[in-house]
Amino acid sequence: MNLPNYFLADLPPEATLTPAIVTEACQALKHNRQHYLAERPTESVIEALAEAAKNWLEPDDPIRQLALRLGPQATGFPVEVLASGLDAFFSALTAESLEAVVTQDLGDMHRLERMTAEAGVQGADRAALVHGPQLLVHVTGGLLPNPALTSMVLGLLAHSAQFVKCASGTSLIPRLFGHSLHQCEPKLGACLEIAEWKGGAEALEAALFAEAECVTATGEDATLAALRQRMPPNTRFVGYGHRVSFGYVAGEVLSAFAAQKVAGRAARDVASWNQLGCLSPHVIYAETGGRITPERFAELLATELASLEQTCPRGPLPPPAAAAIASRRFFYGVRAANSPDTRLWCSPDSTAWTVVYENEPLFQTSCLNRFVYVKAVADLTQALQGAAPVSGQVSTVGLAALGNKAQALATQLARWGATRVCPLGQMQNPPLAWRHDGRPSLGDLVTWTDWEVQARL
Repeated sequence: MNLPNYFLADLPPEATLTPAIVTEACQALKHNRQHYLAERPTESVIEALAEAAKNWLEPDDPIRQLALRLGPQATGFPVEVLASGLDAFFSALTAESLEAVVTQDLGDMHRLERMTAEAGVQGADRAALVHGPQLLVHVTGGLLPNPALTSMVLGLLAHSAQFVKCASGTSLIPRLFGHSLHQCEPKLGACLEIAEWKGGAEALEAALFAEAECVTATGEDATLAALRQRMPPNTRFVGYGHRVSFGYVAGEVLSAFAAQKVAGRAARDVASWNQLGCLSPHVIYAETGGRITPERFAELLATELASLEQTCPRGPLPPPAAAAIASRRFFYGVRAANSPDTRLWCSPDSTAWTVVYENEPLFQTSCLNRFVYVKAVADLTQALQGAAPVSGQVSTVGLAALGNKAQALATQLARWGATRVCPLGQMQNPPLAWRHDGRPSLGDLVTWTDWEVQARL
């Protein structure tokens, strides 16, 4: 399949970008937004997005086939990992989920189109209209495509033209999604631009930021701090920095019947996107007192990861990443040989997966690529004491618990500072309406206009 050159990222590698080209692209985007998107019914945008998502789930869709053929080399993820991650993302991108995020963050499906009365406002009649930025710029980071895809979806829901600046070598999946939108609705596709260049191209970025009304960025905290300093005074900046996640397994689910199923869910969270996302667990805390001990749970988790390696292999790693795993395995192998409080399970003859069990709660940052810790704790309070070094940096907690205890644990986690608690097994599959880092994702992009309706004279 030969794709047309709709985007700057479609140009051949030898093409040279200049600040003038970037400025011209931004001005064209603003023009197209004014004509094709600014006053478009939100339902129409949602229909096009849902149709594009449905196409990505079709095995014979040419763009999906191209993504799975070129994706492993472009992203480093094996085809099985890539297919699983994309299927999870696009299966959740439905008309219902898109409507839910608009209603949740804006209160009314039509608030981007017209003044809409506010329900529950006391003392005065009031209506409101919201509008997204004329030009929304996304600066993406990392290999996972889902954050960039989510940003593109939210930008279209905000009725904004968008320039997606991808990190070098990461534009394949976002631009293929852009092409699928072009196929479903060319006028929406004309409100997107996708490009990639290496970091440090300050002249290109200065031209881009000068045209932007809002800039979103994902990456390391230091990168975001440097970007924030370069924003023009009136440009809104929304940054998503480094986060970590962990799992928690309550003692009552560690029964002979349920423990294997819970271990399977934990293994899926570890294997999804090869544990490289901020939503991937570094540690699984397991309560003592159940019929299955935390140590035995760690062994079950190892069995499940070994099974997943047969159906969804992790794939090869760059030498430095493989060396980091081998070095850490050696360390814990020595410790396990000299202490009953540590055990190690790992894939034979490869670095494909590793489980370390420790009978102490201190949070350990994993070296990722399916390397996970299981820590025994008496209760959630002890786990949170162990996780104190990452307090304020935790994105997601995957929880396996029952009934009233699950609610109590979720409340305790919320008060501690976790911004998302989900069922174990769903850590890498947040709903579109998820409040990223505790903030309203769509609400962060828009500006409100309140109309205080004058009483009848």
